[in-house]
Amino acid sequence: MTSRYIAIDWGSTNLRAWLYEGDKCRDSRQSEAGVTRLNGRSPRAVLAEITEGWRQDATPVVMAGMVGSNVGWINVPYLEVPAAFSAIGQQLTSADDGVWIVPGLSVSREDNNNVMRGEETQLLGAKELAPAELYVMPGTHCKWVQADRQQILDFRTVLTGELHHLLLHYSLIGAGLPEQQPSSQAFASGLDKGLNDLTLLPQLFEVRARHVLGALPREQVSEFLSGLLIGAEVASMCARFPGLQAITLVAGPSLAVRYQQALRAAGRIVTAVSGDAAFQAGIRSIAYAVAN
Repeated sequence: MTSRYIAIDWGSTNLRAWLYEGDKCRDSRQSEAGVTRLNGRSPRAVLAEITEGWRQDATPVVMAGMVGSNVGWINVPYLEVPAAFSAIGQQLTSADDGVWIVPGLSVSREDNNNVMRGEETQLLGAKELAPAELYVMPGTHCKWVQADRQQILDFRTVLTGELHHLLLHYSLIGAGLPEQQPSSQAFASGLDKGLNDLTLLPQLFEVRARHVLGALPREQVSEFLSGLLIGAEVASMCARFPGLQAITLVAGPSLAVRYQQALRAAGRIVTAVSGDAAFQAGIRSIAYAVAN
């Protein structure tokens, strides 16, 4: 691979592309043409559109995310954990001439069955930017990844973001609520509850009871619920990884603030890394691995 290459983060609902020359990003583009929103177009056609004018002399493309899933361009095999970080860049799958897809990661044990696509590339970058023994990667499905300097050892997934959305929009908890408003106080109250009371299921109905009885402003239900769910997640996952005190948090600004607050309240030492910065660092290291 030459020093010029294209990096693509292709998820279910969005696509982001960067044109690189060495370590310098020369251009970037984004699209809503995620793999579930192709509207009859082929992945090859969408790639040609998003990279128009970029692929001089067949500039190579490295892609990560749901583009490598069974609903994407091609179903790329998972790397089974434990897996060396270096293996991610060494086991790419060719989707087209000069187009490569990064493998996801999987765990298949009696006590843990898990998969990830896209986060493995962020993980590779986070390891370079802020190495740790435990990485927390919030999102719709939050990943908690245990690793050492050489390999990924284990990971778990928590559906915190998706559960918040479902409960707020499709359950009795959010029925009839007005437009929601930011409230650090409501978030902190829910967070304290989630961190210190592990009986999450009965607490969920109490969210509705709180606003029905006037103990919680109806405009702040989303914030309280967010704190409750994140607190419960952090409490349960910290119990699962009890000896790992130093954590690298890989997230966008909004979620980073919430998870930093939760993790510090749980007594963990937190270093935050931008999700975009981690992805781009990871994809660069993969591109270099291909080149070498």
